Amino acid sequence: MALTKADLINSICETVDLTKQESTSAVESVFETIKGTLESGENVLISGFGKFHVKDKKERMGRNPHTGEDLILDARRVVAFKYSSIVRDKINGKG
Repeated sequence: MALTKADLINSICETVDLTKQESTSAVESVFETIKGTLESGENVLISGFGKFHVKDKKERMGRNPHTGEDLILDARRVVAFKYSSIVRDKINGKG
């Protein structure tokens, strides 16, 4: 099961003394800030969690999986995430 935005909002409501509307506003504000920062090409570093960064992918050859036809995939930018050692240790049961 995936953690959804609604789950985050509900968790904030239960943990902090905020209304659902205030929690929703806080979560939306954080996500908008992250998106705007990545859009401008800057990294987003969340201490103890990890770093989101934008990578540039070059134009490359690809293949349509249904027809097998070769095609050129356009250059694009993608968001990558590198988790912190704290998260790595938690995932592996060491923390």
